Amino acid sequence: MLIVNCQLLVPMKPTKQSDTEIILGVDPGLASTGWGIIKKEKSNISLVDYGCISTSPEEPFSSRLKQIHEKLKKIIKNYKPARIALEDLFFAKNAKSALKIGEVRGVIKLTAIQCQVPLIEFTPLQIKQAITGYGRADKNQISQMVKLNLNLKEIPKPDHAADALAIAICCSQTNRKLIT
Repeated sequence: MLIVNCQLLVPMKPTKQSDTEIILGVDPGLASTGWGIIKKEKSNISLVDYGCISTSPEEPFSSRLKQIHEKLKKIIKNYKPARIALEDLFFAKNAKSALKIGEVRGVIKLTAIQCQVPLIEFTPLQIKQAITGYGRADKNQISQMVKLNLNLKEIPKPDHAADALAIAICCSQTNRKLIT
């Protein structure tokens, strides 16, 4: 099912609409997968937690994928998000790295399916437009808006975590009635 160019990968279960919702945003990467958790209460959003899942390039590729899966599964079990938002791979300059990121995205999707959490994908353009109102915004503009939207004193670091929070904020602006 396509919703405003957002692909819903796990069917939403019909549930009673709540005024509070936990959303997990994920910025896929092999060396560093950013994650950010926000809470949406009515029309307000607030920061819950954020971080990165880091893997070592000295580990075998399959071990790194397994680490991402296991750590993401723990995050999901700990925070119990109502939905997961994932950045869609829009384009890549390097085909080899794009394939590896594609495999990381597959692991993230599988983890969401196993944990029975609806997963929605957003393109970088959609995220930039939702966060800044401008589809060609740069990283600094996005980070500044994440800081502003979540009423933070500083920009979240590392960058992958800030990107994950931007993805979660984008998802929070998606009307759940359109995707249920």
